[in-house]
Amino acid sequence: MDIILASASPRRKELLGFITEKFECIPADIDETLPENISADDSAEYLARLKAEHIAASHPNSIVIGCDTVVVYNSEVFGKPVSEEDVELMLNKLSGNVHKVITGVSICCNERKLSFSEITEVEFFELTEKEITDYIAGSEGDKREWEDKAGGYAIQGVFSKVVKRIHGDYYSVMGLPVARLYQELKKVDGDIKFV
Repeated sequence: MDIILASASPRRKELLGFITEKFECIPADIDETLPENISADDSAEYLARLKAEHIAASHPNSIVIGCDTVVVYNSEVFGKPVSEEDVELMLNKLSGNVHKVITGVSICCNERKLSFSEITEVEFFELTEKEITDYIAGSEGDKREWEDKAGGYAIQGVFSKVVKRIHGDYYSVMGLPVARLYQELKKVDGDIKFV
């Protein structure tokens, strides 16, 4: 059975490659506006489900994996920053504090649907104003590291030097809980050829 990752994320593509080399990436172009009544802890799984169902509708005979990652601090959901001011505000709030990184995953296979969330606690050291402004101005190839990242940072990038501790799944913070996904995929289709 074909496997489709409903994402354009190079990080998720790399991580799914730890499980299987045989998959296709088809990004889900959906409205990611959250309903007003949804809890912060449920938001990533909700969006993952929308992405998986969107792609599964046109690929009914495939295993479709949708994912979404959010950062939650004091019940406030931080998605991808939309501006330098936005990321500065996020990092000032996260500085010296513990926050949750929640990655939601949804698997659609024929009529079967399975969803879960992986929650990891991350604590930052106190950030100086200069550290924040230097990070925002810095670059990673064509993009600055904070662009297209929930909460404005990548744990595997230059921001790793301010991560004081992590409690939970490191790969989930990167965007895909590899071990949990592997276990869930085995339940969906035991015949999947894994790496």
